[in-house]
This record gives sequence, structure tokens and C-alpha cells, in this order.
Amino acid sequence: MAMAPSTSAAGDVGSGAGDAPQVDAPGLNYFVFALFFIFGGITSLNDVIIPKLKELFTLNFFEASLVQFWFFIAYAVVGIPGARLVKKLGYMRGAVAGLVTMMAGCLLFIPASQTAAFPMFLLAYFILATGVVLVQIVANPLISLLGPERTTHSRLTFAQAFNSAGTTLFPIVGAGIILGSIANVKAADLSGEALQTYRQTESAIITSTYIGLAIALALVAGAVWLSRNRLKGEKHEQTSLAEGLALLKRPRFGYGAASIFLYVGAEVAIGSFIINYLAQDQILGQPESVIGWMVSIYWFGALIGRFIGSAVLRFVSPGLTLATVAAGAITLILISANATGAVAGYSLLAVGLMNAIMFPTIFSLACEKLGPRAADGSGIINVAICGGAIIPPMFGALADATSLAFALVLPAACYAIIAGFGVFARKPA
Repeated sequence: MAMAPSTSAAGDVGSGAGDAPQVDAPGLNYFVFALFFIFGGITSLNDVIIPKLKELFTLNFFEASLVQFWFFIAYAVVGIPGARLVKKLGYMRGAVAGLVTMMAGCLLFIPASQTAAFPMFLLAYFILATGVVLVQIVANPLISLLGPERTTHSRLTFAQAFNSAGTTLFPIVGAGIILGSIANVKAADLSGEALQTYRQTESAIITSTYIGLAIALALVAGAVWLSRNRLKGEKHEQTSLAEGLALLKRPRFGYGAASIFLYVGAEVAIGSFIINYLAQDQILGQPESVIGWMVSIYWFGALIGRFIGSAVLRFVSPGLTLATVAAGAITLILISANATGAVAGYSLLAVGLMNAIMFPTIFSLACEKLGPRAADGSGIINVAICGGAIIPPMFGALADATSLAFALVLPAACYAIIAGFGVFARKPA
């Protein structure tokens, strides 16, 4: 799933004079990988929840996409303030703040289930995402401190493979628990008290899933708190909001931030509706409760691709690699949109493989040579991740007006612009 930015230079935590914290690398490696796994899994779980809520509340595609809107709009709201909070608290304490906020979001699913009100679910997702943003602001810059600058592209891609492990495993478990519970009766066939009871009963299954996540997050937060003093000599350059936004005037960074917006939007749009897409009669023609697990194939492609990309990016130009995989994504989308049956289904699932190296490569290309301004770049690109809030509703509205197949033209256009950025940034900054 979409990740928050990393940095391409260790200076992002320094004062601007080369002051870098002393890193307990072995311990922090495991810590950072665990964070990538957790927030990746929680984000991809949305793809399983959307068809469930769509059925429970009889939503159209646009209305169902509001789950992603309220989740990813947190990046626009929290991105820059979150970066400032992390600067104030430090990385480890900032991670605890993010994990506790995520836990609070998970617990909000309890009143959401009891009231069986769709807006309450949206509020829970927003709070959950707020915590995810804080955790990502911490996790990504730490990657740059765990090795030399020249291997940042490769190292970030490798770390995000753990994110993909989470996005692969969580939907498999979530589909079995959540979609597998869909009863023979449908919300569209009920009304009044019977409908309310049905929604409360079915949404309680969602709640139990997130209560389990809250318990796991509490344990991780406790472990991180015990390690809060392991990063020594941490300093951050304090800048104003205007100074941070001024980075967008740099063509390379501005184009890169726009590409992050489009990439996250395209990836999330496809992931959000791929279960509905596969369930169509002309594709696989199977109920969502049977094929819901298949969204994990989409994310598994990203997992495999990141391990491959981690090696490839050590020898091949990151910009040209980015342009190549973006062109591959467009090709697979065109095949899917113009085919039927298994060819249409699996070609769209294979887009996940093309997505594999896009986020880390776009980010590290955009942020090359930012030095002590890289923390500001991290906050700004966190805001750009709100593409996951904007593109999916556009996709849903287009699908409502036309079809899911025709709506694929939107992510294809996003990938075309990303390919252009790869060509633009093919030479080192």
C-alpha cells in the first residue's frame, strides 16, 4: 500500500551542520520493519472493509469510496503538523504517539458498530489514519539513517517489502473473518428494525477485528516506549510552513510530490474496487465472500516486486526503472479493460507488481539533495498521499456513471504522468 515518504539523506534529522543521531542500527532495523508491516496491513484492510460496508449500507461506488476519502484525507490534514510534532517529541516518542492514536481509532469501531451508523465508521477511519500518518513520518526518515546515502533507493524499497507483507497478509485474514460472514440475507432486502439489527450484527464482526488490532498496537507501543531513549543526539531543523512549502517551487520536488499524489490515488482506487471488479459476471463471476481474498494477490505482487526492485535499483537508473514499470501498469490496465474472464481479472491484479517500486523511487528521486530540508519534504509528501482520498471517489463516480472497466482510464492517466516523471528525473539531482 501507499507509504509515507522516506528521505534520501541522513541530514533530515540533523541541525543542518551534519549532526546525525547515533543509531542503534540492529535494534532499529527490526523496529522500523515492524512499523512498515503494521501500517501497511491496516491500510490494505480498507480494501476488504469497503465491499462489506457497501453491502451493509446499500452504498453506490462513490459512497463506498468515502472510506478511503476519510482515511487518506488525514494525510492532508495531519502531514505537516505531524512532522512538526515528531520534531518536537523525537522519533521514538513520536512513534508511540502514532501507535496510541491508531489504537484509539480502532476502539472507535465499538460505538460505530453499536450505532450501526456509516458516519461513525468514517470518523474511526480518520482517527486511525491520523495515527498511521504519525507512524509513517517516523518510520521513513529512519531508513535513511540505517546505511549509506548511495543505497537509499534500494534500502527503502527493501523496507517497504515488509509493508507489502502486511498488505498481503491482512486482507487474507480480513476477508476470511469479515467478508466470509456475509449472510444469505442482504441489507437491500430489509427495512426498519430488522435492517438496524442486521447492520449491528454484521458490523460487530468488523469491530472484533479492530479490537484485536488495538490490543496488538498497545503491545507494540509499550515496546517502543521502553526503547524511547535509544536514539542519541537527535536534532531537527525548525522551519516555518512557508519555508517548507517553498520546496514545491523546485521542479524536481514539485513534480515528484504530484507523482506521489497520483500514484497513491491510482493504487488505492484499483485496490478499493478490485473485489467488486472481479466479482462481475463477465470477469470471474464469483461472490465477494468467495473471491475477497484475491485482493491479497494485488498486494503480493508489490511484495515480490519490492524484493526484485531492491536488487535492480542498485544497478539500473531509478528514473528509467520508474518509467518502465509505469508503462507496464498502463499496458496491464488496457488489457484488463478490453478483455473478459481470467485474463481481465489477473491482468488487473498484476498491476500490483508494477506498483512495487513506485513510491520509494518517486520519493527518493524527488528528495535528492534536500539535505537538512528533507524533514520538510517528508511532511509535504505526506500531504501528497491524500491522492488516496481524491482519486478513488473520482473513480467511483466515473464507475457509477459508466462502468468499472471504463473507469480504469483514470488510474491509467495517473501512471502516464508518473512515467513522465521517471524520464524527467532520470539523471541525479
